[in-house]
Amino acid sequence: MRRVFITGGASGIGRETVNRFWEGGDHLIVIDRPTLEETELSFQFNERLTYISADVTAKESREMIQKEIDLGIDVLVNNAGVTRDATCLKMEEADWDLVLDVNLKAVFMLSKMAATQMKDQGTGVILNAASVVAHNGNFGQANYVASKAGLIGLTKTLAKELGKYGIRVNAVAPGFIATAMVKKMPEKVIAMMEGKTPLARMGKPSDIAKAYEFLASDNASFITGTCLNVDGGIII
Repeated sequence: MRRVFITGGASGIGRETVNRFWEGGDHLIVIDRPTLEETELSFQFNERLTYISADVTAKESREMIQKEIDLGIDVLVNNAGVTRDATCLKMEEADWDLVLDVNLKAVFMLSKMAATQMKDQGTGVILNAASVVAHNGNFGQANYVASKAGLIGLTKTLAKELGKYGIRVNAVAPGFIATAMVKKMPEKVIAMMEGKTPLARMGKPSDIAKAYEFLASDNASFITGTCLNVDGGIII
């Protein structure tokens, strides 16, 4: 039974990713900011799920996560992420720092922790949540785009450094995905984004979860250092 760590696993794409790996029979270590009681994890008391209420940017939280990593880690899905949108001229420094801390620095720190354990095991998979906006930029998202572009670079670098230890590192770049937050957007905005997508629809959280599942599997055993766009062709 693999030990799979998923950050930001209490809702959205993270929650669907937890479902996919759960159905595969893995032991899940789910990390998110809400307490267990505040989540909708229906299998919360099963022995195959460990829930850690933690802020991935906080040192004390990473110490809690480290204790679980010490017990073994086969897959790390760095899914947690935040946005604080504003144009460059209006963006506050605190909002820049928060997005870079959560989306990039925390990924580096957790990946380093995981890789240290995986190196001793001689195997492991690290998966990072990028975004298609990292390729071309996006209005009002200088902080978010910078974090995701940096994450793609980090993914490729870790793949080069860790491959000799049997560790694969890849990223998934979602496009326009029908999360609860997106569904609250005005209908005309949703229609506009669907119109820009060659497949003429939004993606589903399960589309991203399936990509994580594939990249973590033996079917992807010769894939490392790649960024898989799961976007319906929106950046073509």
